[in-house]
Amino acid sequence: MTAPLYQIDDPAFSNLIVGSAALDQLYTGCRWAEGPVWFEDLQCLLFSDIPNQRILRWAADAAGGGAVSTFRQPSQFANGQTRDRQGRLVTCEHGLRRVIRTEVDGSITVLAATYQGKRLNSPNDVVVQSDGSIWFTDPTYGILSDYEGYQSAPEQPVRGVYRVDGRTGEITCVVDDFSQPNGLAFSPDEGTLYIADSGASHDHRKPRHIRAFDVADGKLSKDREFAVIDAGIPDGIRTDTAGNLWSSAADGVHCFAPDGHRLGKILVAEEVANLTFGGPRRNRLFITATSSLYAVYLTATGAQRP
Repeated sequence: MTAPLYQIDDPAFSNLIVGSAALDQLYTGCRWAEGPVWFEDLQCLLFSDIPNQRILRWAADAAGGGAVSTFRQPSQFANGQTRDRQGRLVTCEHGLRRVIRTEVDGSITVLAATYQGKRLNSPNDVVVQSDGSIWFTDPTYGILSDYEGYQSAPEQPVRGVYRVDGRTGEITCVVDDFSQPNGLAFSPDEGTLYIADSGASHDHRKPRHIRAFDVADGKLSKDREFAVIDAGIPDGIRTDTAGNLWSSAADGVHCFAPDGHRLGKILVAEEVANLTFGGPRRNRLFITATSSLYAVYLTATGAQRP
């Protein structure tokens, strides 16, 4: 008997999924798949294979499948990725402990590598706001061992969340009280920033929740707990156009309504690290899960950046 693909906790979840859709395994062979980012103009997806030091490129074909090639190797243990307002690739590197931008000509621009004169821990995930500012998380995962980076003592006194001003390049620490800040995502109107805390990955007493903050003028306020993950930890997160939040988890992808209650789950056989919306109509959810890249069609549409 085939295992179910969905767990429906609220009937509203049925309106976001395609009951007959399959979970397609598009690629396998990674050691820890992460950092998916969709390129609409090229109809391709880039994603990280952190321990193998490579960024892979999945290029779609007319039948919905595709071919995988190597985009960058070595990748300096690249993790989370996104695109900026000009469509350029922005990447978090564990190895060199920095956030970089790949220019159109292939050259690299360093956006953040230090804060107050000290090296960052290991930038993990990144989003770009419509004003061009870049927000990223800086836990210690990439310096805990030599598996996903280079083992080293942290220089920063906190595991913070940072903002790089889109005009001046100034770096500010916007939150400094996370155990291990991880994935982050804006609401469709950018009035709320969601940030995952995955501290329970190495200590079950630490958080496994997603916090929400109001956003105004590059600052965060009204901190509150948005949702708790009941299987594993939250890692990568995304929002759809209706404001629902989709989070990675040990048993798949969890979907939460804008008020924080869980609508349902997409069940995946491998632990999910990250996800992103893509495809011609942005209604295909690409999922990086341990050794594999998966995709499933939804009726939900990924939030477009304004």
